[in-house]
Amino acid sequence: MKDTGVTTQIRFDAVDHVIDGRTILSDVSVNLSARRIGVIGRNGSGKTTFARILAGLIAPSAGKVTIDGIDPANDRRAALSLVGILFQNPDHQIIFPTVIEEVAFGLRQQGVDDPDARAAAVLTQFGKAHWREAHVHSLSQGQKQLVCLMSILAMTPRILILDEPFAGLDIPTRMQLARYLNHYDGTLVHVSHDPRDLAGYDHLLWLERGVLQGQGGDVLDDFTKDMTRQGESDDISDLAR
Repeated sequence: MKDTGVTTQIRFDAVDHVIDGRTILSDVSVNLSARRIGVIGRNGSGKTTFARILAGLIAPSAGKVTIDGIDPANDRRAALSLVGILFQNPDHQIIFPTVIEEVAFGLRQQGVDDPDARAAAVLTQFGKAHWREAHVHSLSQGQKQLVCLMSILAMTPRILILDEPFAGLDIPTRMQLARYLNHYDGTLVHVSHDPRDLAGYDHLLWLERGVLQGQGGDVLDDFTKDMTRQGESDDISDLAR
């Protein structure tokens, strides 16, 4: 993807999200234009809900989300070219039996002329032309994750959301996928519970129990200190409410 130098504007205005009476996000307001954005928080802090709302997969219960003025939940056609999301488990994302079908699917949704040819070009760009007719079920977890990444990048979104994409992967596979991600020139929004994944990012958000706990350059240090403090306690013994 070519870097156009254009900055994408992401706005959350007083966003709440409630599921079955349980508040997942509460009054989240941010105005973001950085190229590498990290979202940090413990499991259950609302990170995945934040990512899904940003991607337009769900609408917030209250408040408003816009990307360059577009509401991704209400304008799904525009959202296809605007934002893509890479989930933690590729098996939840993959639909088709072969690699070429999977990579071409989003392009068909966009109405691209000759989506199979465009998908083949993307495979070649990634050095994976020999994967064309491979059956996805025969691939490793890391290879499936790469198929999902290629499928998203084929649609050239302005924003790429990563929802814990390295979870369950070994160190060499994580490093290899990270190298592919380094070539992405759009806005990257990376959701993780691990500060190591977000080192060097331009802007950080810290979610804690659905509330924006902090943002900015010192967030990783503050988060790590707080996690260390919590680790020295025994909240694991508390029953969920």
